[in-house]
Amino acid sequence: MKNPQIKALKHFSLLLLLFGVVGFALSTIVSGQYLDTLPKNPAVEELRTVPRNIHGTVVYQTVEENRKLTLIDAGSAIGILLGLGLGIVYLEKVGTFADRSKEDVEDRLERLG
Repeated sequence: MKNPQIKALKHFSLLLLLFGVVGFALSTIVSGQYLDTLPKNPAVEELRTVPRNIHGTVVYQTVEENRKLTLIDAGSAIGILLGLGLGIVYLEKVGTFADRSKEDVEDRLERLG
């Protein structure tokens, strides 16, 4: 694999997949913490009025907490989808290069033999 662009594509794809998996792990940790600490009923005096369903239990969070957790979830999903897409492109390119090099070898063998 001599093409540096293809190598960079592979590394970027793996980096995005890693980002997505770490993001989902972080989201799970934060959700578990919210489940343990946030109130199960709206707390207007604390501005905890935004409901979030976590494993069948509704907890109430602030608008900012909701925004942050939603951002982590969405960013993780986008990272995994982009990583998978780039991984497919990488595999397609590597397969194309492998086919070309195989054809080159077969052409050389035909010329020799």
